Amino acid sequence: MISKINIRNVIIIFLAVFFVYPIAVAQGVQKDPGDEKITVKESNITLSELLDIMDSKSEYDVSYGNYVISLSDKYNFTYHSKTVFNILDDISKKLNVSYKVSGFNITVIKKRKSSLFKKKVTISGYIKERGSEELLIGANIHIKGTNIGTVSNSYGFYSLTIPAQKAVLGVSYVGFDTFELEKDFFEDIEFDIELEQNNMLQNIDLTYSSSKRIADKAYMNVVSIQPKEVEKIPALLGEKDVFKALQYMPGVRSGSEATAGLYVRGGGPDQNLIILDDAQVYNAMHLFGFFSVFNGNAVKNVDMYKGGFPARFGGRLSSVIDISMKDGNKNDFEGQGSIGLLSSNIMVEGPIKEGKSSFIVSGRRTYIDVLAAPFTRGPGSAGYYFYDFSAKFNYEFSSKDKLFVSGYFGRDKLRMIEGGELFKMYWQNATTTLRWNHLFNSKLFSNTSLIFSDYDLVMKEEEEYGNEIYLSKYNSGIRDIGVKTDFNWMPNSDHFVRFGFNVINHYFSPSVYNIENYNQENIVQAKHINTIESSIYAEDDWKIGDRIKLNAGLRLSNLMHEGENYLSLEPRILAAFMLTDKTSLKASYSEMNQYVHLLSSTGSGMPTDIWVPATNKVAPQFSRQYAIGLANDIEKYGLTLSVEGYYKTMENIISYKEGTDFLYVSEPYPGEEFEYEDAVVVGNGYSKGVEFLLQKNQGKFSGWIGYTLSYTKHKFEELNRGKEFFPRHDRRHDISIVGIYELTPRIDFSATWVYGTGDAFTLATEEYNVYDHDPTEPIEYDVDYYPETGNIYVDGGPEKYTVNHYVEKNSFRMAAYHRLDFAFRFHKTLKSGRKRTWEFGIYNVYNRKNPFYYESSWVNEGGKKQNVLLQYSIFQIIPSVSYTLKF
Repeated sequence: MISKINIRNVIIIFLAVFFVYPIAVAQGVQKDPGDEKITVKESNITLSELLDIMDSKSEYDVSYGNYVISLSDKYNFTYHSKTVFNILDDISKKLNVSYKVSGFNITVIKKRKSSLFKKKVTISGYIKERGSEELLIGANIHIKGTNIGTVSNSYGFYSLTIPAQKAVLGVSYVGFDTFELEKDFFEDIEFDIELEQNNMLQNIDLTYSSSKRIADKAYMNVVSIQPKEVEKIPALLGEKDVFKALQYMPGVRSGSEATAGLYVRGGGPDQNLIILDDAQVYNAMHLFGFFSVFNGNAVKNVDMYKGGFPARFGGRLSSVIDISMKDGNKNDFEGQGSIGLLSSNIMVEGPIKEGKSSFIVSGRRTYIDVLAAPFTRGPGSAGYYFYDFSAKFNYEFSSKDKLFVSGYFGRDKLRMIEGGELFKMYWQNATTTLRWNHLFNSKLFSNTSLIFSDYDLVMKEEEEYGNEIYLSKYNSGIRDIGVKTDFNWMPNSDHFVRFGFNVINHYFSPSVYNIENYNQENIVQAKHINTIESSIYAEDDWKIGDRIKLNAGLRLSNLMHEGENYLSLEPRILAAFMLTDKTSLKASYSEMNQYVHLLSSTGSGMPTDIWVPATNKVAPQFSRQYAIGLANDIEKYGLTLSVEGYYKTMENIISYKEGTDFLYVSEPYPGEEFEYEDAVVVGNGYSKGVEFLLQKNQGKFSGWIGYTLSYTKHKFEELNRGKEFFPRHDRRHDISIVGIYELTPRIDFSATWVYGTGDAFTLATEEYNVYDHDPTEPIEYDVDYYPETGNIYVDGGPEKYTVNHYVEKNSFRMAAYHRLDFAFRFHKTLKSGRKRTWEFGIYNVYNRKNPFYYESSWVNEGGKKQNVLLQYSIFQIIPSVSYTLKF
């Protein structure tokens, strides 16, 4: 009996322990606090305040340290019926924290700094102008409160990779309101951003980057400019010109009085690569160099790189001027027209398919020929005019594919009649570019361009001799057909990688001269030359920590011509080291090759200059440039300051031999070809200098002061007896002061003052007679005797010539150049909504007679021969007025 009871009791106890007791306990004790759900709905509180709320609403003891979380950053938290661990997991995803649990204690800790486990997201898209959807180049995109940022590329595309987080995305661009958006960035997102144009009168901002801060950029010697900024600068006859604005920057000078030619850091006009929508423009001047061919109404952006340019650019030694045309308004029809003393222009843009495609057309013509006609009639008459036309079309197939077609055509034409002689001359540029943008993914972007460019110079002369009419014609030119592909890869916020290639076929017609009459035709021409220029490149904008930024790259270039193969590796490196948050030290080193030469007899970029290629007899030009500088942002006063020093060497530069020019037709004989290399000499040169720029970009008063101290010298064994000499464009001191003041929102005033050391030129120091006679041949005379008068006349013998004697080439200096310009602009919005602007300007306010050229004349004074210099000036005080209407 006892044994049976014991067994039954054991079974009952066993069942109670394993089944009944857990149920009773579950019904009689509190639930696990980890399952408890709480609700939090708080705005504008810190993380520490949220943790205090969680501590009060749950059974857990939540602790943290000040070194772990910020006590000042505030957030919005909304959690409905969530467990403590649900909330902590969400916080860990958004902020740089984690947590550990020990019993009923929870401690918030920092996340490990391991990019291996940190989630990254990519924000990408296009930066556009609101309304027109014009793509904006060089917009500054950044995460507020961090050093994470990037810029939009040449087609408005950007890509920014950041840690997954809630952040404020900011975008800034000159002339537009700053954009800011607070958003959760936890997944990759395609995000197009539209910026609103600032309706207030904008200050000039010609800076060394698209951002107003210059200290934190790796690039040196870069000038970015928009045409609307050029509108505020006084100009000759009111003709606004981006090239004239660039001349006000240190290190850049004009060729002579009022001309638009550019001489950058001691280089010649041929050493500037001028690009219009990827197409090279070989002669960018109207009116014999006084104006550039680019109509500001159709231009969106201009970037100028002085010397040490990145690896994606090549083919020139001194500068790259990268010009982008406007794309056209995709939503509304707009236009602008201007009437001035010299020319009129008009621009119209609008949608073809709203939101998908658009067009822009722009035209300009002078009426010098019409105004001058009443004064040039008669036996001697002349006429001149120029015009240009540009157009662009674009179509957006999708967010990943866009097509652009753009073109430019411009011509200058001169006509003169004197007696029975008729002279005609014209030069023209034509370019066409077909471009395809493709977005592979949020980090890889490409552009492929098919390019055509053509430049021609033609001179015709018709002259009557007796019963015969002689016709002569001279022409020269260059034609390009090419393809290029560029890739932009943005793997993360520390790297912006560019790589690509290009191939271009150059066809040169250096010189063709026809002489024709009724009986025969004689043709003397330089040999036509065909070359293929190609290159591949790679470069990286690289941020190393918080203080070092680099642009490092390599360019491999090549020229092929009749079995000759020039292959060159060009290293480029630009670096910026942040000394403080507002001051940086910058340095650069660059090697450049140039496979084309410009044969110039004037050194001023005239249309008669001839483009020729490197051949097996004349090697490519080569340059090395070293530069170092300091940049400082003085934000308290809205100022930026930069100082740069440079040293540049130039090899294989060419010049005409003494006694030859672009009409080199005396050798060989008519009907044969000659090679241009027979007319040139090859030499070397160097340039060094210091550039200073102080700018004010904020407030009602804006502007800048630029100063350049520079030295440039050339050396040719066959010129100047092999000794170094200053080229014509050497200028010791160059000063530019630009000021713009907003008197009221409707009235603004601007002024410029420039000063420059005079150009170098060659002056004859002696004049003497020589006789044309070969001493090895006997002298023969014809003697005539007239007995009725007793006179004897001798004919024959050596012929006497007067020649000048020169000591050294370019050993004299013109007088210094300086002038002051004013301009007033009056703006008004009409009842129709159109905007009109009247501008009144004065060029050369104090009527300075600046030298354009000198003429030497020998006179006898007191029995002694004297050399008298005659100075000629072309532009003294000139008023101007223009009217602009935007509709």
